[in-house]
Amino acid sequence: MEPRAAAWGLPVSGGGCPGLGSGTRGRGAAVQSVAGAELRAGRREPCVLSLARRGGRCGILIQSQEDSSDPDYIPINSRFRCVQEAEETLLIDIAANTHLKASPVEPKDSSTWHQVEKNLPGLSQASSSGALEFEDDFTALSLEEKRNGQNHQAGSRREPPPPPVPQNRQFHREREGSSRDQPKVTNTMRKMFLPSSQSGQREGLIKHLLAKREKAYVNLHNFRFFVGTWNVNGQSPDSSLEPWLVCDAEPPDVYCIGFQELDLSTEAFFYFDSVKEQEWLAAVEKALHPHAKYKKVQMVRLVGMMLLIFAKKDQLSNIREIVTESVGTGVMGKMGNKGGVAVRFVFHNTTFCIVNSHLAAHVEDFERRNQDYKDICARMSFVTPDESLPHVNIMKHDVVIWLGDLNYRLCLPDASEVKSLISKNELQKLLTYDQLNIQRTQKKAFADFTEGEIKFIPTYKYDSKTDRWDSSGKCRVPAWCDRILWRGGNITQLRYGSHMDLKTSDHKPVSALFRIGVKVVDEQKYRKLFEDIVRLMDRMENDFLPSLELSRREFEFQNVKFRQLQKQKFQITNNGQVTCHFSFIPKLNDNHYCKPWLRAEPCEGYLEPDESTDISLDVYVSKDSVTLLNSGEDKIEDILVLHLDRGKDYFLTISGTYLPSCFGTSLEALCRMRRPIREVPVTKLIDLGEDSFLEKEKSVLQMGALDSEEAGGTPLQVPKEMWLLVDHLFKHACHQEDLFQTPGMQEELEQIIDCLDTSIPETIPGSNHSVAEALLIFLEALPEPVICYELYQRCLDWSHSSRLCRQVIFQLPRCHRSVFRYLMSFLRELLRYSEDNKVSVTMIAALFSSLLLRPPPNLVTKQSQQDRQRAINFLYSFLLAGDEE
Repeated sequence: MEPRAAAWGLPVSGGGCPGLGSGTRGRGAAVQSVAGAELRAGRREPCVLSLARRGGRCGILIQSQEDSSDPDYIPINSRFRCVQEAEETLLIDIAANTHLKASPVEPKDSSTWHQVEKNLPGLSQASSSGALEFEDDFTALSLEEKRNGQNHQAGSRREPPPPPVPQNRQFHREREGSSRDQPKVTNTMRKMFLPSSQSGQREGLIKHLLAKREKAYVNLHNFRFFVGTWNVNGQSPDSSLEPWLVCDAEPPDVYCIGFQELDLSTEAFFYFDSVKEQEWLAAVEKALHPHAKYKKVQMVRLVGMMLLIFAKKDQLSNIREIVTESVGTGVMGKMGNKGGVAVRFVFHNTTFCIVNSHLAAHVEDFERRNQDYKDICARMSFVTPDESLPHVNIMKHDVVIWLGDLNYRLCLPDASEVKSLISKNELQKLLTYDQLNIQRTQKKAFADFTEGEIKFIPTYKYDSKTDRWDSSGKCRVPAWCDRILWRGGNITQLRYGSHMDLKTSDHKPVSALFRIGVKVVDEQKYRKLFEDIVRLMDRMENDFLPSLELSRREFEFQNVKFRQLQKQKFQITNNGQVTCHFSFIPKLNDNHYCKPWLRAEPCEGYLEPDESTDISLDVYVSKDSVTLLNSGEDKIEDILVLHLDRGKDYFLTISGTYLPSCFGTSLEALCRMRRPIREVPVTKLIDLGEDSFLEKEKSVLQMGALDSEEAGGTPLQVPKEMWLLVDHLFKHACHQEDLFQTPGMQEELEQIIDCLDTSIPETIPGSNHSVAEALLIFLEALPEPVICYELYQRCLDWSHSSRLCRQVIFQLPRCHRSVFRYLMSFLRELLRYSEDNKVSVTMIAALFSSLLLRPPPNLVTKQSQQDRQRAINFLYSFLLAGDEE
């Protein structure tokens, strides 16, 4: 059934309809009737409207002249609006589905208003006495306020949405000077008969059409952008940065400056504050071009990555919608030693996104670098100031500049050969072995980006404070690790080079200068196009309703697994004659349009007539949704509502099967399973989940473990899955460099999870780094952490005393206590080989405290820096002194 438009027109001069004046329906008696027209499905249909009273309240009866069914009854309440649209018409508007109060638009003179009231005497009497019980301010308006409103509305035109130009520009002089030439004000311009929600939809549609025709009202103005990147190797500034930042005679309009390895301390790896931030910020501010005045636009830092944006003071007013974001790609995203930071903004009418990243190290790990790049692109999402718009990702900007220590190396193992080619200036030959160039050619990473020609020698690796290549025992092969790339139109690179004069670090800084054509709005052209669009929409809206065609509406996802993405696509086509806006909307009583394991991309958008777009439905079970699916409390079932503004809703059915995982299952349940979880019947999994709470409670009271047929009577001391992971690391990874600091590969992690869910393997597949991260993911996904939520605060309060810390551990349920002691024994063993594996007690305490000693869900956002430090201190005593009984 089509939704009914909430507006009815009554001719002011029209008399009552014979035979309907005394009509009744139910308990409501009609007092007076008039002929009118109903807006239904975008068209006007004749109807008869009567004033009726029910239960002491008045309302409107609407009887369609083309439909013999019972009339509809509309109560007169806070959503009821009377609006004078013209001398001969009164619009009665029920703003359905919205709680916003639309401002009434008054008739042009009071005599017209009284003429309407004479035709509806019941309405006139009720209005004067307040018997209709209006809940808004409509009847409270004084006659003087009404006249003021009439004068204001009759003499004004509806303003277009503010053009994307600086807010301090004023248009009133232009408006006053051209008022005589302005076109006749239309219904759309004055928002005469649209409820507030529909008005917002129209505004969005108008903005979309304006953006589509942007070329008609913008001109390109050139601006100079300086972009610089430097890996400073944890050093403090020891000389002026002017050789880097002031290498052009003409000052740039905007500076974009990125640093990596700003701080190499272990504490910084976990997003803590760093004094290096202020040191390098001050050094930059002192070294900006002396022939212009600059002001900081924004700064963002994640561990050692920092991005600074400066602009000339006279350009600050043209920059708006500034948003920062960061993504850590270190182990589990918890260690931000690798990843990216970004700033997005709008400059005049051009959207910019500046990304500074530090990707995975080591020559052989180019695939890990590719994965870091993809992770940053997938996870970097900006929340724009306009909350009605969806989140914006990196690629949805006019200009993207990506800088940083991308860490791509040369596929040549012989350092002396590389140095020989450099000395002969055979750089182009060397660049054929450059991993970034190879990966871009193969479209594995940065496929849509452009890089200028490299004419400078490699920027890595040097002995600090010198221009000598690395002379350490590792004798690193020189490489162009530090790069600047871009994507977008109207971009010309004027210069790209390194700066050998700066010797603070083992890297050399790199910079590029760009001339970028920025879209500047012509305000007069913008206003004219706006008015043209509004008039076109007026003509189209009453004749046509939007419509969509969907290629499919049912989707089945088979064998969904933890942390394994599944995608299905379908196509929607605008088969109507007007531009339409679609969006997925929440179902009744829901806050979100879908369950947490499901996502639609895009979740909203606009389509021109005959235009199509693909929508991807993504199913991904994360730690936040895995527990309910494992326990059977949730299923791969959902219904999506695809809503079309001014049109109907389309329903999409999602179904599928889920394969349970040991990841996200409680320690109590896992200790009672001797077989892999996939071999345990679903009903038994549910029983084990229910029994695990009792297991925990009885264990705390030292009443012994529950008997269990599944566990053969005696639960395991620790889950077999955790034992397999830890045992593998103990046997193979104690000497592994950067253990728990280098992330695993996604494919290997999937294999490890599958292996543990389906079998009891002799060996664990994948690299040591992947096995280490799998252990961390296992701990993070536990529904109740190893140290139970109820003991969290006590652990913090007693963290100053090793004796009290041990008392807390005695209070843990049996299997939690066993797991904690088992992990501490392994970590102490690991620390014995810290010279080889580069693992420090500070790093281990910081990482594992965030997993073993998690704050309860209601306290996560309230956890202070002091609380995090106390949690770290709690683990210190076990890592340093052991766990004596």
